Amino acid sequence: MNRQFAIITLSVVPVRAQPSDAAEQISQLLFGESVEILAQETKWWKVQCLFDDYIGWIDPKQCQLISANSLTNPQQISIDRLSMITYGHGLQPISIGSTLPNFQDNTFAINEHQYTFAGQTNAENYFSFANISDLAKLFLAAPYQWGGRSILGIDCSGFTQLVYKIIGIKLPRDAKDQAVQGQVVNFVAELQAGDLVFFDNEQGNIIHVGIALAGGQIIHASGQVRIDQLDHQGIFNQETNAYTHQLRLMKRFAVKD
Repeated sequence: MNRQFAIITLSVVPVRAQPSDAAEQISQLLFGESVEILAQETKWWKVQCLFDDYIGWIDPKQCQLISANSLTNPQQISIDRLSMITYGHGLQPISIGSTLPNFQDNTFAINEHQYTFAGQTNAENYFSFANISDLAKLFLAAPYQWGGRSILGIDCSGFTQLVYKIIGIKLPRDAKDQAVQGQVVNFVAELQAGDLVFFDNEQGNIIHVGIALAGGQIIHASGQVRIDQLDHQGIFNQETNAYTHQLRLMKRFAVKD
């Protein structure tokens, strides 16, 4: 059987744990991201995201079939918090981190549909590890949403994954899987802006992740994307005067020039 692929053509598409609208949202796919179709039911497709290999169920009405050849087209990543794309006489918003396939001269095409995009992309490496803190802060006040990966709703590992996606580093979807990659940073005092910091629960399971900032701070998605203090115990919320997350380990995925 020939492999089949599809591309997301809506702003944000929920990925479900089961083939049902009532099932848990375990992730999201953003505009322009591609998937491989693993199985098909009457109203649902089981897919694997080609960016991070995450598997779940999506509604096939929210994507379009594409050829395997189109997967090799060059891509750009949008870096505006929210942008508008135009197609025909319509307008469609897309989130930061969306993918623009075969993008050139502010235009791109998906199958027979032509799109125009007037926003910013990371084509000129506007964001890199050197200014990853500025990139992460674009997400400030984005509301927390379980399984979310967009500026309008994002979870802790979706936030770290999307920031790193924009600077060209692939991370797994879940915090526990992100935690097994990278190089260990032994002490909080050795953290650099952009390092990932992981937190566990009483059972020792990784349940949270954030991005280290300068000055003993961390930016993370908890209620919303916010900045809190970080020390050897964990995350300290000055508003509640309490620790909210217990430090487990720290990882480095890139080194500043």
